[in-house]
Amino acid sequence: MQTVLGATGQIAMELARELHRTHTQDIRLVSRKPLKVNDSDTLAPADLLDAEQAAKAVKGSSIVYFTAGLPPDTQVWETQFPVMLQNALDATRAAGAKFVYFDNTYMYPQDARVLTEDAPFEPFGRKGRVRAQMASMVLREMQRGDIPVVIGRAPEFYGPGKTQSFTNALILDNLKAGKTPRVPVRDDTRRTLIWTPDASRALAALGNTPDTYGQTWHLPCDDDRLTYKQFVALASGIVGREPTYKVLGKWTLTAVGLIAKPVRELRELLPRYEHDNLFDSSKFKRRFPEFRVTTYREGLSQVLAGSGRR
Repeated sequence: MQTVLGATGQIAMELARELHRTHTQDIRLVSRKPLKVNDSDTLAPADLLDAEQAAKAVKGSSIVYFTAGLPPDTQVWETQFPVMLQNALDATRAAGAKFVYFDNTYMYPQDARVLTEDAPFEPFGRKGRVRAQMASMVLREMQRGDIPVVIGRAPEFYGPGKTQSFTNALILDNLKAGKTPRVPVRDDTRRTLIWTPDASRALAALGNTPDTYGQTWHLPCDDDRLTYKQFVALASGIVGREPTYKVLGKWTLTAVGLIAKPVRELRELLPRYEHDNLFDSSKFKRRFPEFRVTTYREGLSQVLAGSGRR
């Protein structure tokens, strides 16, 4: 049995589809209020903050995927995320299962250097420090060697469904609504974005390939690395609109954050938009040469389907 923890997020739902499609139909979905993705899924309601519930949810699993998310609230991250992860690791060890950790890049340097799996942890802000703490917990478990552990790390998302990112919220959602896209901070820095279904397919591949364990892997992205100016132009062309947009400067977003908590909670991410974001996923592509990465045109065409000229 393969078990997905945090099963209601977009990555988890795509993961469940991919596991069912290519690896197994024996899938358990775990969250506080899980919902079936595939007809054959088993549902296990559990609160990962409770060690006993986590252990019960994981018992009998062969592979455990940690894809749990939390609202962008710094205090909640600091008090809950490490507890959830530790309970998941302890439960997986007790079950004798493999552990697959889905990670992000909040702990990485927010500058223009090329980011490989060996990039140092230099978190900027409290959320970044939480993610560095969590990644370090998983690395210690990996070094401990009691269970097989693998890390799959992804940069910023774009994609279908309830994908949470600046790119979806400010650009794609506005285009779909017939509104002017907004670009965070700068339009001339190169961005590395990952198509969420690709992230989930890659995570499933890592979990079901024995020789990937004991390592960190950057999940595969389109190496085109468009600037937001190019990204908006491509997306606008797909929906038949002129490529107009507005750049929301760092100080504008900072000022909005003074009165809007959701924006305030994301302010520590703003430095990453001031520089090129060069996330290198060549290691994964060498190991899985048959893995086909979704191009930006293909991904945007899917997201924006039916969002033509108004």
